[in-house]
Amino acid sequence: MTTTITKTTPYDDQKPGTSGLRKKVKVFQQPKYLENFVQSIFDSLEDFQGKTLVIGGDGRYFNRKAIQIIIKMAAANGFGELIIGQGGLLSTPAASNIIRKYNAFGGIVLSASHNPGGPEEDFGIKYNVGNGGPAPEKFTDKLYENTKTITGYKKARFGDIDLDLIGEVEKGGVKIRIIDSVADYAELMAKIFDFDLLKQSIHNGFITLRFDAMHAITGPYAKHILEDTLGAAPGSVFNAVPLEDFGGGHPDPNMAHAHELCEIMFGADAPTFGAASDGDGDRNMVMGANIFVTPSDSLAIMAANAKLIPAYAKGISGVARSMPTSQAVDRVADKLSLPCYETPTGWKFFGNLLDADKITICGEESFGSGSNHVREKDGLWAVLFWLNLIARKRESVEDIVHEHWQKYGRDIYCRHDYEAVDSEIANGIVAHLRSQLSSLPGKSWGDYEVKFADEFSYTDPVDGSVSSNQGIRIGFVNGSRIVFRLSGTGTVGATLRIYLERYERDVSKHDQDAQVALAELITIAEQLCEVKKRTGRTEPDVIT
Repeated sequence: MTTTITKTTPYDDQKPGTSGLRKKVKVFQQPKYLENFVQSIFDSLEDFQGKTLVIGGDGRYFNRKAIQIIIKMAAANGFGELIIGQGGLLSTPAASNIIRKYNAFGGIVLSASHNPGGPEEDFGIKYNVGNGGPAPEKFTDKLYENTKTITGYKKARFGDIDLDLIGEVEKGGVKIRIIDSVADYAELMAKIFDFDLLKQSIHNGFITLRFDAMHAITGPYAKHILEDTLGAAPGSVFNAVPLEDFGGGHPDPNMAHAHELCEIMFGADAPTFGAASDGDGDRNMVMGANIFVTPSDSLAIMAANAKLIPAYAKGISGVARSMPTSQAVDRVADKLSLPCYETPTGWKFFGNLLDADKITICGEESFGSGSNHVREKDGLWAVLFWLNLIARKRESVEDIVHEHWQKYGRDIYCRHDYEAVDSEIANGIVAHLRSQLSSLPGKSWGDYEVKFADEFSYTDPVDGSVSSNQGIRIGFVNGSRIVFRLSGTGTVGATLRIYLERYERDVSKHDQDAQVALAELITIAEQLCEVKKRTGRTEPDVIT
């Protein structure tokens, strides 16, 4: 194999965020930009020569070209085998499964998740370690340091690989396998859920469904599993063909962007169940006829009913949630005497807990949930969990949710996003909040008296690593919370997320509209952070 070493100079903007490096496509298209980052990944690894690397992405614009570059660089750096999804496609949870199933050394996942795609939009890349999960902070810190000192990168000299032809080729002593992107994942789902029960429930009409793949990666997975295997009516999965620009849409499964699904589920003759997934297939939105299930409630309901699912019939070891996620799952854990962990935002923080069997089910309010079957959140897994739950309980989504609230109470919850805020203004808001923390305990606004105010820090119970500055928390005596956090998933400016939560035990108040029930907290949040005053905006860009 002929290998070239090309001299390069560092870029100063390659610090990985919550889930890898995300930038505009045009940034990645700069000369040597992608190569610098990929070489820095390889320079951060040890003892990988001759081992297996998984490569795949969500099919967004630049995915194919990036994979051809990575193939040649992986070969030049000494990997012995590359496993690549057909067409260069792998959903993020499917990539995690393949890393685990084939005992790969790690994987490179190409995605900007729920961000828009296309020549003018976003691209992303991250490294997943041998357990199938995102690289921990100690690795990404090392990676970032390498991006600042890189002087050259290695690339093998051979022609492009046919990514569409399933099979195996050898280039310069490196085995390159193109595999069916869907088959291994579908096989895993069949081991977790009761497919026979689902087939029966769909066949007899008890379950009708619509799944919006948002022209993203889950389209082929959902069509194969929901329509071809389980027998849902043709067309149940719509927007099913992955497109490089997601059809011009925003592949973020929430009520603001999955409006086509929402119209169906809140319309006449709505089906039993509706769902959507995002760009790379790791997020989910769950709906029933005339009801939207918040991700926080979804996590709690799954934890409370896990024993109804074949894979979890013997019980679960514990649960975990990201800090901004509502405390609904905490109440389930308390009632079931399960350990419950509060982690920073970012799926990598669940990895150690899963590997140590401290938890079985975990989730985030940002439409992500998963279990110990992989080390990523998994949108289609959550959809199948809910379908299995509906079939076992013989109840509607609405009945399942209300039954849960009656037993545990309702954590009325919402998130307000202010997107693309000027970074200087966003950092000024956080600094302003920090300056108030010591003076807030004991302060009252009507029925809301501050019990504590802090900046969340997390000590990993498995390896002892500490993650600081993970969001501002304001907790009230009545159990309500306001959380402020700058998101690390955008590519322009900063996104300020404001999380609002109020616990309601009174069944007669469970059907309140969240924005009405949380009105006082929304006002308090603005007084504390001054986002409207400082940005000149009158309302959030997205409310979920």
